[in-house]
Amino acid sequence: MGHQESYYRHNEAYAEFLANWDAAFYAKYTDTLMTGRAGDRVLDVGCGAGQAVGQLTEAGYEAYGVDVSEPNIERARKFSDRCQLYDGRRLPFADGHFASVGALNVLEHVEEPEAFIAELVRVTASNGRIVISSPNFFRVLGFRDYHPKMRGLANKLANWRRLREKRRQMKSAPEQVRFDRMTPIIKEPFTPDDDAIVATNGLEMKFFLERNGCRVERVECTDRYVQFPLGLLLNLTPLRHLMFNAFVVACKATATDRAAAHANV
Repeated sequence: MGHQESYYRHNEAYAEFLANWDAAFYAKYTDTLMTGRAGDRVLDVGCGAGQAVGQLTEAGYEAYGVDVSEPNIERARKFSDRCQLYDGRRLPFADGHFASVGALNVLEHVEEPEAFIAELVRVTASNGRIVISSPNFFRVLGFRDYHPKMRGLANKLANWRRLREKRRQMKSAPEQVRFDRMTPIIKEPFTPDDDAIVATNGLEMKFFLERNGCRVERVECTDRYVQFPLGLLLNLTPLRHLMFNAFVVACKATATDRAAAHANV
């Protein structure tokens, strides 16, 4: 039994924590999943207590949610009966089934993040949108760092060096690129976020989306709405890869586009 099944499957404390999220926490994520076409099918992977699914449904979308947690799904079904339990690996939907697919603060908790991204892409339609938001565990700039990997000058310097190594590897040996794994920090009583097992970051999230036939439209370090001038400044330069979060938006290429790209390699 993997970390997801053993730790989250029956975790009431985690479900209670997610049920208390306020709308501001997931508003940017939910808004980005909206395609502008009422009736489109939209999927929230790791839907938690179902708030995003509920908001998407209210906006006129055919919204679905999946989660590995039974207590989460019990709460999520109060928003929509299209929320269901799944095994955390294979999404129970056909290829190209959704106009947009997203995962908010999920990637850092899955055993096989590379395969997880491929699954998100698989169930997304051609020209469909994919939204992935996770912490940037390779944070170099910033403050109020909640995870030990982010805290202190020594860790920040190590993160900087590791990102440089990964950039070089993406060019010299792309087939060897993998997300770094971490040992989860399990606390009693339950404390969220420390239990992450994957060192997520925008650089590799972008890399694996592109490897799976997507065009990445933007990578931002802000997963929530901030005032326009501040948001623009924070995300204007490559320094966004060194700060805060990794909010990545991509478009799945059409078969024609993928064939053309392959021919040009």
